Amino acid sequence: MKYVPSTPERAESSGYGLKLGIVRLGRAAGKIKYALLDERDISLVQQYVFEARLEIDRNGNGASIFAWCYDISRGRSSGQYVHAMLWERYCGGVAPGWRVAHHNGITVDNRLENLQLVRDQARLPAGRAQQPAGKSTLARPPLDNTIYWRAMQQLPADVTEHPPSCPLVATLDGNGDSAEEECIYYECKNPPCTRIEREVREFSICGRCQTARYCGTICQQRDWPAHKKFCRERKRYVLGERPPER
Repeated sequence: MKYVPSTPERAESSGYGLKLGIVRLGRAAGKIKYALLDERDISLVQQYVFEARLEIDRNGNGASIFAWCYDISRGRSSGQYVHAMLWERYCGGVAPGWRVAHHNGITVDNRLENLQLVRDQARLPAGRAQQPAGKSTLARPPLDNTIYWRAMQQLPADVTEHPPSCPLVATLDGNGDSAEEECIYYECKNPPCTRIEREVREFSICGRCQTARYCGTICQQRDWPAHKKFCRERKRYVLGERPPER
Protein backbone atom coordinates (compact mmCIF):
# COMPACT_ATOMS: atom_id res chain seq x y z
CA MET A 1 0.00 0.00 0.00
CA LYS A 2 1.54 3.28 -1.10
CA TYR A 3 0.95 6.75 0.33
CA VAL A 4 1.12 9.54 -2.24
CA PRO A 5 0.52 13.12 -1.00
CA SER A 6 -1.76 15.17 -3.22
CA THR A 7 -3.50 18.05 -1.47
CA PRO A 8 -3.50 19.12 2.21
CA GLU A 9 -6.84 17.37 2.60
CA ARG A 10 -6.29 14.28 0.51
CA ALA A 11 -3.93 11.40 -0.13
CA GLU A 12 -4.29 8.28 -2.19
CA SER A 13 -3.39 4.84 -0.95
CA SER A 14 -3.21 1.83 -3.24
CA GLY A 15 -2.38 -1.81 -2.73
CA TYR A 16 -3.98 -5.15 -2.03
CA GLY A 17 -5.96 -4.56 -5.25
CA LEU A 18 -7.44 -1.36 -3.77
CA LYS A 19 -7.08 2.33 -4.36
CA LEU A 20 -8.43 4.31 -1.42
CA GLY A 21 -8.57 7.89 -0.22
CA ILE A 22 -7.07 8.96 3.12
CA VAL A 23 -8.62 12.25 4.19
CA ARG A 24 -7.12 14.37 6.95
CA LEU A 25 -9.78 15.25 9.52
CA GLY A 26 -7.70 17.29 11.94
CA ARG A 27 -7.02 16.84 15.65
CA ALA A 28 -9.24 14.95 18.06
CA ALA A 29 -8.62 13.01 21.27
CA GLY A 30 -4.95 13.98 21.31
CA LYS A 31 -3.84 13.12 17.78
CA ILE A 32 -4.42 13.86 14.11
CA LYS A 33 -7.19 11.70 12.67
CA TYR A 34 -7.74 10.46 9.13
CA ALA A 35 -10.77 8.96 7.40
CA LEU A 36 -10.72 6.21 4.80
CA LEU A 37 -12.86 6.58 1.64
CA ASP A 38 -13.44 4.56 -1.51
CA GLU A 39 -11.60 5.74 -4.61
CA ARG A 40 -14.80 7.12 -6.17
CA ASP A 41 -15.34 9.36 -3.14
CA ILE A 42 -11.91 11.05 -3.15
CA SER A 43 -13.29 13.93 -5.24
CA LEU A 44 -15.65 14.85 -2.39
CA VAL A 45 -12.80 16.85 -0.81
CA GLN A 46 -13.42 19.45 -3.52
CA GLN A 47 -17.03 19.92 -2.38
CA TYR A 48 -16.88 19.27 1.36
CA VAL A 49 -14.78 20.30 4.34
CA PHE A 50 -13.92 17.25 6.46
CA GLU A 51 -13.41 17.40 10.23
CA ALA A 52 -13.05 15.05 13.18
CA ARG A 53 -15.84 14.98 15.75
CA LEU A 54 -15.45 13.30 19.13
CA GLU A 55 -18.69 12.27 20.81
CA ILE A 56 -18.80 11.35 24.47
CA ASP A 57 -21.75 9.43 25.87
CA ARG A 58 -22.74 11.00 29.18
CA ASN A 59 -24.16 7.66 30.31
CA GLY A 60 -20.68 6.18 30.55
CA ASN A 61 -20.62 4.26 27.29
CA GLY A 62 -17.26 5.66 26.23
CA ALA A 63 -16.40 7.97 23.33
CA SER A 64 -16.08 7.68 19.56
CA ILE A 65 -14.47 9.77 16.82
CA PHE A 66 -16.44 10.26 13.61
CA ALA A 67 -15.71 11.91 10.27
CA TRP A 68 -17.97 14.94 9.87
CA CYS A 69 -18.32 17.17 6.81
CA TYR A 70 -20.16 20.18 5.45
CA ASP A 71 -20.78 21.52 1.97
CA ILE A 72 -18.36 24.37 1.21
CA SER A 73 -21.01 26.36 -0.66
CA ARG A 74 -23.67 25.96 2.06
CA GLY A 75 -21.58 26.42 5.20
CA ARG A 76 -21.42 24.58 8.53
CA SER A 77 -25.19 24.49 8.88
CA SER A 78 -25.16 21.75 6.21
CA GLY A 79 -22.90 19.55 8.33
CA GLN A 80 -23.49 15.83 8.63
CA TYR A 81 -21.65 12.64 9.43
CA VAL A 82 -19.67 11.28 6.50
CA HIS A 83 -21.01 7.75 6.91
CA ALA A 84 -24.61 9.01 6.87
CA MET A 85 -23.92 11.17 3.82
CA LEU A 86 -22.34 8.30 1.89
CA TRP A 87 -25.11 5.87 2.77
CA GLU A 88 -27.78 8.28 1.54
CA ARG A 89 -25.74 8.99 -1.58
CA TYR A 90 -25.49 5.34 -2.63
CA CYS A 91 -28.19 3.45 -0.74
CA GLY A 92 -30.94 5.96 -0.06
CA GLY A 93 -32.49 7.24 3.16
CA VAL A 94 -32.60 5.52 6.54
CA ALA A 95 -35.95 4.47 7.99
CA PRO A 96 -36.92 5.53 11.54
CA GLY A 97 -35.53 3.15 14.15
CA TRP A 98 -32.41 2.38 12.11
CA ARG A 99 -29.00 3.98 11.80
CA VAL A 100 -25.79 3.57 9.80
CA ALA A 101 -22.96 1.80 11.65
CA HIS A 102 -19.42 0.67 10.85
CA HIS A 103 -19.09 -3.07 10.40
CA ASN A 104 -15.51 -3.32 11.71
CA GLY A 105 -16.11 -0.87 14.57
CA ILE A 106 -13.68 1.74 13.15
CA THR A 107 -15.86 4.84 12.95
CA VAL A 108 -13.63 6.72 10.49
CA ASP A 109 -13.42 3.83 8.00
CA ASN A 110 -16.11 5.06 5.63
CA ARG A 111 -15.68 2.65 2.74
CA LEU A 112 -19.17 1.70 1.61
CA GLU A 113 -18.56 -2.02 2.21
CA ASN A 114 -17.80 -1.17 5.85
CA LEU A 115 -21.18 0.50 6.37
CA GLN A 116 -24.36 -1.28 7.38
CA LEU A 117 -27.79 -0.52 8.80
CA VAL A 118 -28.46 -1.55 12.39
CA ARG A 119 -31.41 -1.08 14.69
CA ASP A 120 -31.11 2.07 16.77
CA GLN A 121 -30.39 0.78 20.28
CA ALA A 122 -32.05 3.83 21.83
CA ARG A 123 -35.34 2.74 20.23
CA LEU A 124 -35.09 -0.99 21.01
CA PRO A 125 -36.95 -2.60 23.91
CA ALA A 126 -34.73 -3.60 26.81
CA GLY A 127 -32.90 -6.88 26.26
CA ARG A 128 -33.01 -6.90 22.46
CA ALA A 129 -29.66 -7.26 20.72
CA GLN A 130 -28.50 -5.01 17.91
CA GLN A 131 -28.85 -6.71 14.52
CA PRO A 132 -27.65 -5.49 11.11
CA ALA A 133 -30.02 -5.27 8.16
CA GLY A 134 -29.21 -7.40 5.13
CA LYS A 135 -25.93 -8.75 6.50
CA SER A 136 -25.02 -11.63 8.76
CA THR A 137 -23.51 -10.76 12.11
CA LEU A 138 -19.78 -11.42 11.76
CA ALA A 139 -17.07 -11.16 14.36
CA ARG A 140 -15.03 -7.99 13.97
CA PRO A 141 -11.52 -8.61 12.60
CA PRO A 142 -8.56 -7.84 14.87
CA LEU A 143 -7.65 -4.15 14.58
CA ASP A 144 -4.20 -4.95 13.17
CA ASN A 145 -5.80 -7.02 10.40
CA THR A 146 -8.03 -4.30 8.93
CA ILE A 147 -7.59 -2.27 5.76
CA TYR A 148 -7.70 0.89 7.87
CA TRP A 149 -4.81 -0.32 10.04
CA ARG A 150 -2.68 -1.15 7.00
CA ALA A 151 -3.50 2.20 5.36
CA MET A 152 -2.57 4.23 8.45
CA GLN A 153 0.75 2.44 8.72
CA GLN A 154 1.73 3.91 5.35
CA LEU A 155 1.42 7.52 6.53
CA PRO A 156 4.78 9.29 6.92
CA ALA A 157 5.72 10.04 10.52
CA ASP A 158 5.78 13.78 9.93
CA VAL A 159 2.04 13.82 9.21
CA THR A 160 1.04 11.67 12.19
CA GLU A 161 3.23 13.30 14.84
CA HIS A 162 1.72 16.40 16.42
CA PRO A 163 1.57 17.86 19.94
CA PRO A 164 -1.51 16.45 21.70
CA SER A 165 -4.54 18.66 21.60
CA CYS A 166 -8.03 18.30 22.95
CA PRO A 167 -10.54 20.67 21.33
CA LEU A 168 -14.15 21.15 22.29
CA VAL A 169 -16.21 18.11 21.40
CA ALA A 170 -19.83 17.11 20.99
CA THR A 171 -21.33 15.18 23.89
CA LEU A 172 -24.69 13.48 24.37
CA ASP A 173 -26.78 13.77 27.52
CA GLY A 174 -29.39 11.34 28.79
CA ASN A 175 -31.98 12.76 26.39
CA GLY A 176 -29.71 12.39 23.39
CA ASP A 177 -29.16 16.13 23.17
CA SER A 178 -25.72 17.40 22.23
CA ALA A 179 -23.61 19.84 24.20
CA GLU A 180 -19.99 20.99 24.13
CA GLU A 181 -17.35 20.61 26.80
CA GLU A 182 -13.60 20.17 27.09
CA CYS A 183 -12.28 16.79 26.01
CA ILE A 184 -10.89 14.54 28.73
CA TYR A 185 -10.54 11.34 26.70
CA TYR A 186 -7.51 10.48 24.58
CA GLU A 187 -7.04 8.01 21.77
CA CYS A 188 -3.99 5.74 21.60
CA LYS A 189 -1.27 7.66 19.78
CA ASN A 190 -0.25 4.75 17.54
CA PRO A 191 -1.75 6.04 14.23
CA PRO A 192 -3.63 2.87 13.17
CA CYS A 193 -5.06 2.21 16.66
CA THR A 194 -8.54 3.58 17.37
CA ARG A 195 -8.88 2.65 21.04
CA ILE A 196 -10.03 5.54 23.24
CA GLU A 197 -9.80 5.91 27.00
CA ARG A 198 -12.99 5.00 28.84
CA GLU A 199 -11.72 6.53 32.06
CA VAL A 200 -9.59 9.60 32.67
CA ARG A 201 -5.85 8.73 32.79
CA GLU A 202 -6.54 5.15 31.69
CA PHE A 203 -3.73 5.00 29.12
CA SER A 204 -0.03 5.03 29.93
CA ILE A 205 2.04 8.11 29.03
CA CYS A 206 5.44 8.19 27.38
CA GLY A 207 7.93 8.48 30.24
CA ARG A 208 10.19 10.81 28.27
CA CYS A 209 7.95 13.46 26.67
CA GLN A 210 5.00 12.96 29.05
CA THR A 211 2.54 13.69 26.24
CA ALA A 212 2.06 10.65 23.99
CA ARG A 213 -0.53 8.21 25.34
CA TYR A 214 -0.82 4.54 24.48
CA CYS A 215 -3.38 1.82 25.16
CA GLY A 216 -0.61 -0.69 25.89
CA THR A 217 3.03 -1.61 25.44
CA ILE A 218 2.47 -3.21 22.01
CA CYS A 219 1.18 0.02 20.47
CA GLN A 220 3.91 2.03 22.19
CA GLN A 221 6.61 -0.25 20.80
CA ARG A 222 5.12 -0.15 17.31
CA ASP A 223 4.96 3.65 17.32
CA TRP A 224 8.43 4.20 18.80
CA PRO A 225 10.39 4.21 15.48
CA ALA A 226 8.28 7.22 14.40
CA HIS A 227 7.76 8.84 17.79
CA LYS A 228 11.42 8.81 18.80
CA LYS A 229 12.21 11.32 16.04
CA PHE A 230 9.98 13.89 17.77
CA CYS A 231 10.04 12.78 21.41
CA ARG A 232 11.74 15.29 23.68
CA GLU A 233 12.37 14.94 27.41
CA ARG A 234 9.93 17.02 29.40
CA LYS A 235 11.14 19.55 31.97
CA ARG A 236 11.51 18.07 35.44
CA TYR A 237 9.81 20.04 38.18
CA VAL A 238 11.41 20.70 41.54
CA LEU A 239 9.65 20.19 44.85
CA GLY A 240 6.95 22.78 45.32
CA GLU A 241 6.64 23.61 41.63
CA ARG A 242 3.35 22.59 40.11
CA PRO A 243 3.56 20.64 36.84
CA PRO A 244 1.08 21.41 34.04
CA GLU A 245 -2.24 19.62 34.19
CA ARG A 246 -2.87 16.60 32.01
